[in-house]
Amino acid sequence: MMTTKEKFTAKDVQALRQKTGAGMMECKKALEETNGDVPKAEEYLRAKGIAKAEKRQGKQTSEGLIGSYIHHNGKVGVMVEVNCETDFVARTDDFKTLVKQIAEHIAAAAPVAVDKDQVPQDKVEKERRIFVEQVKASGKPDHLIEKIVAGKVEAFYKDVALVHQAWVREPKKTVGDLIKEASAKVGENIQVRRFVRFQMGEE
Repeated sequence: MMTTKEKFTAKDVQALRQKTGAGMMECKKALEETNGDVPKAEEYLRAKGIAKAEKRQGKQTSEGLIGSYIHHNGKVGVMVEVNCETDFVARTDDFKTLVKQIAEHIAAAAPVAVDKDQVPQDKVEKERRIFVEQVKASGKPDHLIEKIVAGKVEAFYKDVALVHQAWVREPKKTVGDLIKEASAKVGENIQVRRFVRFQMGEE
């Protein structure tokens, strides 16, 4: 007898994600709840409002809040601008909570940019050079080096780009997933526009 886990594959999860725009964990849960039935999983996500979150991303976000967080030791501080579509949503407790959670996460995880494409290219190239040397030193064959390095660069992005980082409070989901869930709840597009993080002694 097949178990629930055997009724769908990672490709099914990815396909559902592409169709609905929901996060990986939401898609996996939806397939688990529906025993691998993709159409039912789509309905499950739509019923929860998660599937609509991605489709809102093209909508203009001209409202929002600037949130801040100072760590209890007074040595780390964060300001973050999070945008939504209307002032009404910006004033809701759900949105304020999200802004606070993102500011706290930035303080703890120290991202360098909001998304992958905003990570400074010189920083990416520096890491790439280090990865190439590491892989060569490990004795891997030349034809595998670029593929391994590409994987390491992707992992690097997950470490430093805010929306790809594992959320510090619940590492099974990313900050991007957290934002999508909030977007589904309030019914508006939500975007992190920018942030600054200060740490004592750092430039």
